Amino acid sequence: MTARITGLDAVDLRFPTSRELDGSDAMNEAPDYSAAYVVLRTDEGHSGHGFTFTIGRGNELALAAARVVGERAIGLPVDDVVHDLGGFARHLAADSQLRWLGPDKGTIHLGTAAVVNAAWDLAGKLAGKPVWKLLADMSPRQIVDLVDWRYLTDVLTPDDALEMLRRQESGRAEREAHLRRHGYPAYTTSAGWLGYDDAKLARLCREAVEAGWDSVKLKVGANLDDDVRRCRIAREILGPHRRLMIDANQTLGVPDAIRWAEALAGFDVWWFEEPTSPDDVLGHAAIAEAIAPVKVATGEHAHNVVMVKQFLAAGAIGICQIDACRLGGVNEAVAALLLAAAAGVPVCPHAGGVGLCELVQHLSMFDYVAVSGSMENRVVEYVDHLHEHFVDPVRMRGARYLVPETPGYSAEIRPGTLRRFTFPDGEVWRGVGSRT
Repeated sequence: MTARITGLDAVDLRFPTSRELDGSDAMNEAPDYSAAYVVLRTDEGHSGHGFTFTIGRGNELALAAARVVGERAIGLPVDDVVHDLGGFARHLAADSQLRWLGPDKGTIHLGTAAVVNAAWDLAGKLAGKPVWKLLADMSPRQIVDLVDWRYLTDVLTPDDALEMLRRQESGRAEREAHLRRHGYPAYTTSAGWLGYDDAKLARLCREAVEAGWDSVKLKVGANLDDDVRRCRIAREILGPHRRLMIDANQTLGVPDAIRWAEALAGFDVWWFEEPTSPDDVLGHAAIAEAIAPVKVATGEHAHNVVMVKQFLAAGAIGICQIDACRLGGVNEAVAALLLAAAAGVPVCPHAGGVGLCELVQHLSMFDYVAVSGSMENRVVEYVDHLHEHFVDPVRMRGARYLVPETPGYSAEIRPGTLRRFTFPDGEVWRGVGSRT
């Protein structure tokens, strides 16, 4: 009898991070880190876990989208899903009525990410492999077939991507061995939330140095005088040889972003992240030209891979950031990795949040082993929040991610966490309400 997907559970999961201003920045002053969490069930007892990330109110919309998108998975043979994950992602996206609400962006796309990520978790578990290894063991042709190429061939064709991947094949085993020995480099944002006062910023920067971090990111963009003072504090503690990055979280117009960058350039900033609207390709290009050699980093709010294509083609970014839940799941992330590698632009994924570290580690490790073949100028964001709620949390050694060994996408939430943090009836939320 053919095993089939028989159901989809959906949970509104929220954490009250606004109480300590963890995650605070110039755009998001008091976030409650949240996840629209889904579980794909099969009639043989296997399950795939996935989610998309939000910051509180509105999480119920992403959850409703995941339910609607996930209806197209119900009844499908499990083998058809896990052995043709490219076809599965295209099947979800092919609902002509849902595409009117997108296409490939907005709340529907967030819901799609949750369902696609759950399918990859299921595939990894059934194959007995973590998702990074499942991807890295695929042939170049299998990797290319994961991608929907309709809107991308003007800058990268499937044949060109295939050739690029084949050039990396011979070094895969050596790079995987290196990855297993040394892990993947990371940077920390935990010291630099905008809601922290100067004393806490200084203390956390010192702790980061003592813990071995050589790359630290600060949130900026609310008040320039405050940002000058905060960057001075951070640079004095970090010293001249560690990297300092800044992130305005989309709050500035183009002229103001250039002014901000010029005022902070003396602190030897490596990259300026999300200096303006995440949709403004031309604005980012103007900023990139004006502030060089400081790099412009963006992509965490790029709502689909077409946006990634445009930023790269326009020379608007020097650091490509991807989000495992903003894009439509693993398949679109693979497309972004291929585009960035073809353009010679490093990918440094956005993480933090609820479980984003758990997911993006798989993407960067796959990129190193099979796509770009490089760790140069590549770091994965790390935030020391909420990992204890995952069955397979990230493992760190100093400032490096260690490879996940457990089959799946590291996305499964502990049952006790679901009981405590489900909104609005979990123990933490009863009678409180979301604070965002």
